[in-house]
Amino acid sequence: ERVLRTEVRQERARSAISYNASPDLPFDRSINPYRGCEHGCAYCYARPSHAYLNLSPGLDFETRLIARPGIGAVLERELRAKKYRPDVIAIGTNTDPYQPIEADYRVMREVLEVLSAFRHPVAITTKGTLIERDVDLLGPMGRQGLARAGISMTTLDPKLSRALEPRAPAPARRLQMIRRLTDAGCPVRVMVAPVIPG
Repeated sequence: ERVLRTEVRQERARSAISYNASPDLPFDRSINPYRGCEHGCAYCYARPSHAYLNLSPGLDFETRLIARPGIGAVLERELRAKKYRPDVIAIGTNTDPYQPIEADYRVMREVLEVLSAFRHPVAITTKGTLIERDVDLLGPMGRQGLARAGISMTTLDPKLSRALEPRAPAPARRLQMIRRLTDAGCPVRVMVAPVIPG
């Protein structure tokens, strides 16, 4: 069996918040702490975004990652701008902000500390257990109506999960995440797509 080696490059973010005007999306702004995602989910719709970096949507997407440390300071500058009007910032809409490299790079933690200090609303989508590290911020923010999390649960079958999402936490572990976040006061929605078979 071939071992996949993860290579991480760093990028200095010129901007933190990306805006969209799509009528199909329930948010108009998002932040991407990382490009690429180690979870390696077969069904991931974000894979083609790696082609913009001249990298492949296949193995490169899972193994050639880009971290954006320092993005917290950029975000703070954007939130302080006179013309900025607060609305929910979506995080995890492209790649998972709590993928394993977050343990070393802490880019998501940096972003969350700024959002917490500004009392700015955020909606996070993840399958990563590292979100539990941040319950000290997400609990109080959740109780104030400023934070919510979406946890992706495609199946409760661990073998099917391993085939579809080879490096993501097992389904039973994700159920524990949901319990931990809700116990801390952060509302959680469960995202059940794609449903396989179905």
